[in-house]
Amino acid sequence: MHKRILSVAALGVVATLGLAACSGGSTPAATSGPVDGKGKTLNVWIMKGTNPDSSAFYDAVSAEFKKETGAEVKFEEVQWADAHDRFVTSIAGGTTPDVAETGTTWTAEFADAGALLPIDKYVDAEKGLSKDLVEGLKVAGTYDKELYGMPWYAGVRSIVYRTDVFDELGLKAPTSWDDIVAAGEKIKAAHPEMMAFPVPGDAEFLVYPWVWGAGGEVATEKSGKWASQLDSKKSQEGIQFYTDLALKHGFSSAGATTWKETDLRDAFSQGNVAMMLSGSWTPKSLIEKNPELKGKIGAAVIPGKDGGIAPSVLGGSHLSIFNNTKNPDLAWAFTKLMTTGKFATQWADETGYFPGVQSAMTEALKSTDPLVAPFAKQMVEGGASVPVTPNFGAVQAKKTTNSMIQAILSGQKDVSTASKDAASEMTDLLNKK
Repeated sequence: MHKRILSVAALGVVATLGLAACSGGSTPAATSGPVDGKGKTLNVWIMKGTNPDSSAFYDAVSAEFKKETGAEVKFEEVQWADAHDRFVTSIAGGTTPDVAETGTTWTAEFADAGALLPIDKYVDAEKGLSKDLVEGLKVAGTYDKELYGMPWYAGVRSIVYRTDVFDELGLKAPTSWDDIVAAGEKIKAAHPEMMAFPVPGDAEFLVYPWVWGAGGEVATEKSGKWASQLDSKKSQEGIQFYTDLALKHGFSSAGATTWKETDLRDAFSQGNVAMMLSGSWTPKSLIEKNPELKGKIGAAVIPGKDGGIAPSVLGGSHLSIFNNTKNPDLAWAFTKLMTTGKFATQWADETGYFPGVQSAMTEALKSTDPLVAPFAKQMVEGGASVPVTPNFGAVQAKKTTNSMIQAILSGQKDVSTASKDAASEMTDLLNKK
């Protein structure tokens, strides 16, 4: 089954599928009552950098958890860049933490290795919780009808732009591909020192909105076999438009061919970029680090070719319980505390991400904040997933999509050749046993 966009009945929230978790581990007991954790300690890994001011948050969670259970929590922050290898090593050596943040594109791999504990009975024991989970993140943590990743938070990418430049030139936020080009041409003429819309070559998730916006697909599955669609006519149209922003219209630079998303954000903060695709967490962090940008940043949904909303990859994280834990009930109590109620809302507020439970999404969906509302709309109407298979991690490790874009930007291949080569490689990797 292939699904790109899922909606949540209660709120219409759409979230990324990520990569679904797989079976493994023992079956936990169902419990919704208090857990006695006196004298016990939970080891918890959280990725470093999502929340720059996390110490106070961890202290508050620890204090509340000890009050509720009597147990201590030992938090360890792990760099995203090092985390995957650390997980693999700890799984192989039987030294996994009790609970850890797992990115949605990793959950499947770790569960497939038999490292994660199914949590359905815990969730089902909490009245109304199962229906309160953001649907896409719930599916992201589900494999073979069992849930292995508890939705924690999600973020979506939309257009982020300089409102002062747009106001100066009498421009409005683009609502079609033609609008993007028209705005870019005016910006290029008035501000040649700025890149109107850079095209970073090492930023996979910034490619797919243009593929989907043209009506294409990344990959589809039929009868257990995957086939990349990057070389379809519609996908090629989206890739052509995106790379033409650099090659035909001159809105980018040769240096951007090797840029990651972080390089793009740095260039924006330095005043060198007028429009870019970036995450819901970006505006707040940009303003915190560059106060002079306050009031100069706007956001808009990514338009499809002829209007509407182009789907955008909606990434995020689960909290997962590892099956080596000696205290599964305690681990669930901690997971519930972090992902529901006041701490779920606080984490979302502090990071700029969206929470993993619908009840905590109410504020964001009602927001009129110009730096929140467009991202919420993108999430509701245009949240999308990468192919839902553990093998997609191999595609990302190979940098199949990035290599395609870089080959086009550098002039080594045209769109037709590069997309066909990428589709062939992606299909092989997705079907590798």
